[in-house]
Amino acid sequence: MGKLTYNSSLTVYLEDRLLAHLEAVIATKLQHGEGCYFSWIDSPPNGIGRTTIWLHPNISLSFRYVSSRRPPLNSRWVNALLLTANAPAGLEIVLEPHP
Repeated sequence: MGKLTYNSSLTVYLEDRLLAHLEAVIATKLQHGEGCYFSWIDSPPNGIGRTTIWLHPNISLSFRYVSSRRPPLNSRWVNALLLTANAPAGLEIVLEPHP
């Protein structure tokens, strides 16, 4: 499990493959100077519920992976995640489509 750390205060643990795809989407948004919400369902150790953060170029993020190898990206998954990131509710995790 890799981890995404937001503003040095909130850490969420995600599988490396998912994290790599989220990094690609978030980087795309931030490189264009765009902010967006990012929401996910909390895992049982963190309580059951939903967390939402505001992603913005001025807020620090770090992506830390368990593996030293970058997983190959599925462009269809990146596009599906980008569609959610561009919607009013913001970026949400969707299932990976078949390549």
